[in-house]
Amino acid sequence: MTGQELIKLLEHNHLTEDILAKKLVKTLREKGLKIATAESCTGGLVSSMITSVSGASEVFDCGVCSYSNRIKHQLLGVKDETLSTFGAVSEETAKEMAAGVRRLSSSDIGISTTGIAGPTGGTTEKPVGLVYVGVSARDTLFAVRLMLSDVADSREEVRRLAVLAALYHALKEAGKAS
Repeated sequence: MTGQELIKLLEHNHLTEDILAKKLVKTLREKGLKIATAESCTGGLVSSMITSVSGASEVFDCGVCSYSNRIKHQLLGVKDETLSTFGAVSEETAKEMAAGVRRLSSSDIGISTTGIAGPTGGTTEKPVGLVYVGVSARDTLFAVRLMLSDVADSREEVRRLAVLAALYHALKEAGKAS
């Protein structure tokens, strides 16, 4: 998904960080679900948005800021082979991070973010603005690839859009749960 596609989707549904976080907490509360986050490039911003909502303590189990590969591996269970073969910024790592935080916390939903916010660190294969959002739930494990450099002109904007995407996909997953 490009950054433009993400923005169109969010604008079409009139969704901001605050609205998404409030809807997410409300949906999780109504369904009796718990959520946990594993964040790399967003550095705790997804957790911060969720916990900024009153009542979040009923639905938010934990947030892990796993910036280093060592923590991704030791705490979240991301395989060394995954990190060495695909790298920290990959679909595979995002999925293992989401599954790992879900397992660690015994939550119903695990959400992860990993990417290159910039302005440094990008390569030809993995440019600045590349972000993966991982989602793990009872019968679901997937990652969404986002290329945000088409709309984000700063590190802060890449991170903000990644947070929006993570909240959006968490809300979608929570809405599907029974």
